[in-house]
Amino acid sequence: MTLLDICPLETWEALETNLYEKFNLQGSVFNPEGTRITTVKNFSNPLCPAIKSMEKGQTFICSAAHMNMNAMVKKSREPLVEECDAGLTKLVVPVFYKDEFLGVVGGCGLLPEGEAVDSYAVSKIADMDEAKVKRLGSDVPPVSPGTIAAAIDFIQERIQQILDSCDPES
Repeated sequence: MTLLDICPLETWEALETNLYEKFNLQGSVFNPEGTRITTVKNFSNPLCPAIKSMEKGQTFICSAAHMNMNAMVKKSREPLVEECDAGLTKLVVPVFYKDEFLGVVGGCGLLPEGEAVDSYAVSKIADMDEAKVKRLGSDVPPVSPGTIAAAIDFIQERIQQILDSCDPES
């Protein structure tokens, strides 16, 4: 069973778009292997597309954070909030269907309140000019713990609605 067996791609794309519109999170839906199932681009800031455009940035900042979190929520079955190596908030909520792990829905791209982008780490890991990272990082919006909690609640509710409305066995 896959996420696309549950509902069409457009349903998952709409959820990603909703996460961006409601919470300014770069919404993403991933399969169990940690690969995005959509191609929606809804960046929350100017730094993330620059990081993702660099092979090292995508591999060692974005993908590394996601793969670790994916494995943790598969085991814990609970939402998880962490930071990527750039210092940006990343949250994931697992999707289980009849006890089978189908992937995660999550979002990223905002700074925890009172924090700053780790421009040194980004420049070293992604091979980017540190001055450029600082410039792009200065425009990353903050996010409060309350907003993150509300986003997790929203994702959990939407996942349940999707599973209830699209259940192929009902």
